Amino acid sequence: MGRTHFLPADRVHYAWNNRLPPALEVESGDTVVFDLREVTDNQITPASTADDLTRLDWSRIYPLGGPVAVKGARPGDTLEVEILDLHPKGWGWTGVIPGFGLLEEEFTRPYLRIWDLSAGDHTTLEENIRIPLEPFCGTMGVAPAEPGEIPVMPPGRFGGNMDIRHLTRGTRLLLPVQVEGALFSCGDCHAAQGDGEVCVTGIEAPMHVALRLWLRQGQSIPEPQFITPGPLTARYDQKGYYATTGIAPDLLEAARKAVRHMIGYLTQTYHLTPEDAYVLCSVAVDLKISEVVDKPNWIVTAYAPLSMFG
Repeated sequence: MGRTHFLPADRVHYAWNNRLPPALEVESGDTVVFDLREVTDNQITPASTADDLTRLDWSRIYPLGGPVAVKGARPGDTLEVEILDLHPKGWGWTGVIPGFGLLEEEFTRPYLRIWDLSAGDHTTLEENIRIPLEPFCGTMGVAPAEPGEIPVMPPGRFGGNMDIRHLTRGTRLLLPVQVEGALFSCGDCHAAQGDGEVCVTGIEAPMHVALRLWLRQGQSIPEPQFITPGPLTARYDQKGYYATTGIAPDLLEAARKAVRHMIGYLTQTYHLTPEDAYVLCSVAVDLKISEVVDKPNWIVTAYAPLSMFG
């Protein structure tokens, strides 16, 4: 099944750039075990306070492990990333960062929650609110074809900061190779996240990640695709969901309304602070587009799994 390689935590870069030298070169079918830092590059620690979110050095955000060159990869090929395993290192954080997030105009003060991930399969917001852990890499991609440094935060046809919560163990991510060697990198690990990541952070966590890289030569895809085992939400489905809708002529505003209504439900029903309700929406509530054909109004629905609540 190929060789296994280890990429240490100090082999990182902070922007996409197809001129970066490879930190590692592998054959198709080889496995790479990454030691990945959390998204702020250790600027947030278990001892941090909310004020630390206002002092971040943004040049150090998104430390990505890599790049990893795959021998023989060329534009027009597809890189298959087989996700073998992901292990958080015992803690994580979620924050409200002023100026970011779906409801940035309503949540203007920094807020930080440190999570204990030592139980391995779950964490708790409060004693009666239990969140299953389903770790994944928020950022996985190959080097873009465009020259120069490209910020990590927006995704592109090369992959990147996609924050797709179903890129978990057992999934195979397909990326269209843009440059020779593919130059794959990953990072921005999340121990849990809802579809939408509405406050701009999931449960951000340092993590060990094992990936097997396969080269599909001569197979071309236009943008990232993936194959994931189902069911998608088995750990949440046992007790059903409470759902709130947002209806508006703009999908983004419909999403905002759905989240506002969910925050209202969570604060009233479970006596959470607005900040904790917003954080819970980001790490465990899924946004879904319910319909886009009955113009002028579209519907976005927010789903909160009732199995979280004791």
